[in-house]
Amino acid sequence: MATLSSAKTKKRNSFLAANPVMRRLNNVEEHSETDACTYSGIATKTALYMLITLGGCILYLLLEKTLKTGSTFTINFKGFPVEMYTTQAIALGVSLVLAVVFQLLAFFVKASTPVTGALYCITQGYFIAFLVYAVLGPTYQYLGVLALLITLFIVAAMAFLYSKGIIRVTKKFKMVLFTLVFTMVGVTLITTIAYLIPFTRNFVSGIVNNYVVSIVSSIIFIIIASLFLISDFDTIARVVEGQLPKKYEWQAAFGLAFTVIWIYIKVLDLLMTIVGKKNS
Repeated sequence: MATLSSAKTKKRNSFLAANPVMRRLNNVEEHSETDACTYSGIATKTALYMLITLGGCILYLLLEKTLKTGSTFTINFKGFPVEMYTTQAIALGVSLVLAVVFQLLAFFVKASTPVTGALYCITQGYFIAFLVYAVLGPTYQYLGVLALLITLFIVAAMAFLYSKGIIRVTKKFKMVLFTLVFTMVGVTLITTIAYLIPFTRNFVSGIVNNYVVSIVSSIIFIIIASLFLISDFDTIARVVEGQLPKKYEWQAAFGLAFTVIWIYIKVLDLLMTIVGKKNS
């Protein structure tokens, strides 16, 4: 890659320049000349995390019939009516809670990343399968494949732009990323507070449920995720060129897998918003 040779000389990323796993890698001072991280090693482990995510999808399909017990209720998810059994809802809720737990453990307990990262991917695969098979159903399941193709295109495009030096992780890049993230976090916080106030609740609800607002916010989130992907590539370059010990390949791979999964879910969310509007 054109930018890799200078990876050692670059300054460390700022607070919002990468996801938490990648930020922690920027602070590692260890080096190994005999057993260092490699691009192929990180790529292999990233592919493994992706396969484990697929395993989470398979787990959902295996448990789907078993969990169809108890009373049923119907929810409307982005314009798609979804009939769920109580046990299915409980299982989904547990998986989402575990996703947060495993994510935090993978972020902050470095030694646990190979295991907690894999468990996180399983929970995300389970959630993705719920969206594709339970929410979209047979009629719109193709959106899951379409989201995958778009995600692969985004990853390939960002990798090309980074490798050719067209997009570099400079101070300006970090400032743009910080501004986007700070704005979205600020808007989300203000919206949440306003929703809790009875006087403004209906007004906020109308804005949040607005079709155009949903589309725009989804696109912005995808742009942010794509920029994080560029930052992840830059951190991986630092890890390899800085000759960090091979054990850090797991954290680099999980950081990249985390961003890719995030992009996929946001792309799928965008497609569901568009088709759900037409469906309703």
